[in-house]
Amino acid sequence: MSQHPDSVPVFTPDDDAFHAHLKGDDWWFTETAWFSFHHRERALGGWLYTLARHNIGTISGGAWVWDDTAHLPWEVLYSSNLTALRLPPELDLRDATLPNGVSVEVETPTLAYRLGYDDPGRFTADLRFEAVLPPRPLTAGGSTFGHSAHFDQIGRITGTIELAGEPIDIDCWSMRDRTWGRRPEDRPRQAAYVTGASDDGSGFLAVTNARDGLDRVSYGFVQHGDTQVGLVDGERTVSRSPEGWITEIRIDAVDAAGGSFVATGSPLSRIIINRHSFIDINSLIRWDVDGVGTWWGEDQDMWPVRRFAAAKRSGDWSTPSSRS
Repeated sequence: MSQHPDSVPVFTPDDDAFHAHLKGDDWWFTETAWFSFHHRERALGGWLYTLARHNIGTISGGAWVWDDTAHLPWEVLYSSNLTALRLPPELDLRDATLPNGVSVEVETPTLAYRLGYDDPGRFTADLRFEAVLPPRPLTAGGSTFGHSAHFDQIGRITGTIELAGEPIDIDCWSMRDRTWGRRPEDRPRQAAYVTGASDDGSGFLAVTNARDGLDRVSYGFVQHGDTQVGLVDGERTVSRSPEGWITEIRIDAVDAAGGSFVATGSPLSRIIINRHSFIDINSLIRWDVDGVGTWWGEDQDMWPVRRFAAAKRSGDWSTPSSRS
């Protein structure tokens, strides 16, 4: 990673590799690599996810695939969330088959990747991710990612997955991200990571933080063709069922050029992923984007476990106040 004179970080080919050389002596130095994909007609969503802790010497994660028939991780189409596998120090993320089953091979640095997963008879994947634009760097220290190095990128995912022997073709536009920095397991606050993309490569990202009764956009961007504009303000508003599941979602945002971005989404399916002290209620979303058309993406509705449990018991799903 390098820096422009204006202090905006730039993703370089070296950043396709692991960042163990930056670990220092921080127990919580963490590095992640995430790719998402979906099949809209089947309401099917999927993740390939890797989390490495270089100082501890472990790697975790794996793969999740879900549709509208189940949302609990032990009932969905596929779920493998490994927690403490040995991280071989010689592994190079630019061309690696990881202990968690995920494989990554760089085709074009920072832009194109071959992806795989291998659990024969249950779930395999042979996919390719190709982006239009370079990864967009995180520039907001107040986001849920704090001051970690973080990049997001919209790309086209093509290839085939196989679920319990059934081959399924994948051709969609989706999001990937990479993060490295301090990530303690007791850090979570209520937040959301919201994405959408269309078949022409346009798309958006909105990362929000819930506080003071609002769910404000702290970071994000809108992409059209080869142009990206950062989001500087906005709000995420959701409607929920009595059980807490999102039934409708709306993003109202303002970009750095003074333009407005409005998208209203309907969940098609969801999975609950338990990630140490918080849960991620991850929904596949069909978006109606104002003046543009239909996009597809995700809403990661992230809750500290204690807060979700309290809301479930009380039936109060409102955004927390500053004292929560």
